[in-house]
Amino acid sequence: MNLASISATRPMAQQLHKLWLMALVVGLLLAQAVAAQARPDSFAGLAEKISPAVVNITTSTTVAQGTGPSPIVPEGSPFEDFFEQFRDRQGEGNRPRRSSALGSGFVISEDGFVVTNNHVIESADEIVIEFFSGDELPAEVIGTDPKTDIALLKVKADKPLPFVSFGDSDTARVGDWVLAMGNPLGQGFSLSAGIVSARNRALSGTYDDYIQTDAAINRGNSGGPLFNLDGQVVGVNTAILSPTGGSIGIGFSMASNVVKRVIDQLQEYGETRRGWLGVRIQDVTDDVAEAMGLDAAKGALVTDVPEGPAAEAGMLAGDVITSFDGKEVQDTRELVRQVGNTAVGKAVRVVVFRDGKTTTLKVTLGRREEAEGAIPAAQPGSDPDEPTEKSMLGLTLSPLNEELRGQLDLDDSASGLVVTDIDDLSEAYEKGIRAGDLITEAGQQKIASISDLDDRIAEAKEAGRKSLLLLVRRAGEPRFVALSLEDDK
Repeated sequence: MNLASISATRPMAQQLHKLWLMALVVGLLLAQAVAAQARPDSFAGLAEKISPAVVNITTSTTVAQGTGPSPIVPEGSPFEDFFEQFRDRQGEGNRPRRSSALGSGFVISEDGFVVTNNHVIESADEIVIEFFSGDELPAEVIGTDPKTDIALLKVKADKPLPFVSFGDSDTARVGDWVLAMGNPLGQGFSLSAGIVSARNRALSGTYDDYIQTDAAINRGNSGGPLFNLDGQVVGVNTAILSPTGGSIGIGFSMASNVVKRVIDQLQEYGETRRGWLGVRIQDVTDDVAEAMGLDAAKGALVTDVPEGPAAEAGMLAGDVITSFDGKEVQDTRELVRQVGNTAVGKAVRVVVFRDGKTTTLKVTLGRREEAEGAIPAAQPGSDPDEPTEKSMLGLTLSPLNEELRGQLDLDDSASGLVVTDIDDLSEAYEKGIRAGDLITEAGQQKIASISDLDDRIAEAKEAGRKSLLLLVRRAGEPRFVALSLEDDK
């Protein structure tokens, strides 16, 4: 290459270098813009947009005198007369009084549907909705769902109301910005900001799916909305974890995808209509999986099948539900939610693990609300002539007889072995078995005598099992427990 050709390539290289620098600058500016969007300088614009749809809720209830909070005075105390005289001087006596409470909510339609927590309006005689504009309107209850602590109210307005929409709570990620708005401690239309701290939290309910947030939530925030940065409701503020009663940055909002399903049913029917499978279940632990020959500790173990849809489809106690309506089942919580979210009357395919292989059952779901008081299926009768008592697996066991049947308040159809004593240092004690428990199955086969249990132990050992699966009942409630066979000589 000669000097002329070299000098001709220099301007081109310089131009490419300039283009590269410009691209780098543009990239940096875009990165800053993204960072600015992730960490907004102000939520003022969003607050102005969402505030008109957030409401304060005031309830009042007639309380019979003596049913509310009162000083704790021991009966017969000299102070007892003093407090009665004090109430009489105040003109109270046994006269009913009015009790009021504050909460939050939000409008979800221009014709006046309002969402809040069930505990905000429960037992209320009067409900008043205060809007951001200062207007107040009475509200009626359309429907409630104590299981998710959600209530749907309705107000009659002479003009369309500002409202907000539900977002997809499944898209909320840990670390995303969220805003909580409501009526904390009576300080109406108060806004707090935070992030999603955790997802899929369970507190105590059957259908719990809470978003945890560090946005300040206090008493009075209950029923208020948790917004994402698009102004969509991703949760309903419901509870806090606090040793003081005030916010310490651990708040819980029921996920909007749960709330929306509930609200749709309350709007249509005035009540919830959840699917019902008709089984009692427990999680599959590692030792239970080993005892049953499962590859992994997942699924929902059926402990009882009362009369209902599952029984009609041929499901049995001891089955492990591994798939429901085409979706894999990881644990009992997931199964309960899947069933509850499925339409009543729908025929679904349920895959169960039974006797070392899978079986597919077709179950037509019933309605849970109609089956809440279902009684478990009765067990077949036992042999009352079995006199033997024996100690094994850390348990002292006796066949069920009339005396034990009376002591444990069991009906004539109950059968099994009664735990009459237990070694406090045994594995059985550690796993919660106690004297008075009734063992009705071993190795997923019914037992009524000591010899039945001896046979099940021998069969398990012969099959190379390290543990034996027992079905244990206490006060009618069944659960499976796997006990090691290595110490049973």
